[in-house]
Amino acid sequence: MDEPVHIFKFGVEDAKQVAKSSNEPHIHNFEEILIGKEGAIEHFIDFETTVVEAPYVCFITKGKVHRVKPILKDGKCDVWVIRFQSEFAAEIIFQLYATFHNDANIFWPVDRKTGRIPILTEMMHNELTHSSPSFSLIRHLLNAVILLILSKKNKQEENGISKQQNETFTNFLLILEENFRRPLGVNFYAEKLFMSSRNLNLICQNILQQSVSEIVETRKLIEAKNLLVSTDKTIAEIAYELGYNENSYFSNVFKKKSGQTPGEFRSEMKTMLTS
Repeated sequence: MDEPVHIFKFGVEDAKQVAKSSNEPHIHNFEEILIGKEGAIEHFIDFETTVVEAPYVCFITKGKVHRVKPILKDGKCDVWVIRFQSEFAAEIIFQLYATFHNDANIFWPVDRKTGRIPILTEMMHNELTHSSPSFSLIRHLLNAVILLILSKKNKQEENGISKQQNETFTNFLLILEENFRRPLGVNFYAEKLFMSSRNLNLICQNILQQSVSEIVETRKLIEAKNLLVSTDKTIAEIAYELGYNENSYFSNVFKKKSGQTPGEFRSEMKTMLTS
């Protein structure tokens, strides 16, 4: 995608065309937001498959292997697709990364026809159709859409979790995104957040039912899978890049968590992507 932002509607006929195509997992060189107003999708992302019914919002990070299979529901499919370069939303993109770290999909409990998110999206789309669109205006509208999505996502995740815990966890994910490739332990993240390792683990268990170490390993595993699919780096090079001192230890962790060796996973995914 050459342009900074591209917005379009995806409807029933588009869904039928996708159903007829091979529609294998693939990688984008742009960020993508799906705003589903009608229908459903089968979403393969982070190497897991989830069925999400409208209304929903999905965020697909640039470089992630994913596949969307639209599903007609009551004969309907109505989705806004927003594609944009990371630099176009530079002020807010890392908040999106952090908020959607563990789950790319959210249900969207607002009026699917007249809610603010689809209205702002339509305004962006209309501006883009002008002969000389104002990309400054479109950027402001996109930031507004993203802020609304983040607000919905955070409210859904709180579920009794204190605001302070939620803020601490969000800050932890931001620090993790900058450091997960380094061989760092729980103490490093706890010290960055001016708290004990025990309290940070309690917050992570409360929100994700995972320890800090498990979250770090999950993030490493997702990155390892992306590198195995999108680069020709050797398994040893990937292990080193992700902070593993021994290739054998990396391979053992990978197989324990994914059920395959890195080589088996690479072979299977490259077959899917090129078939």
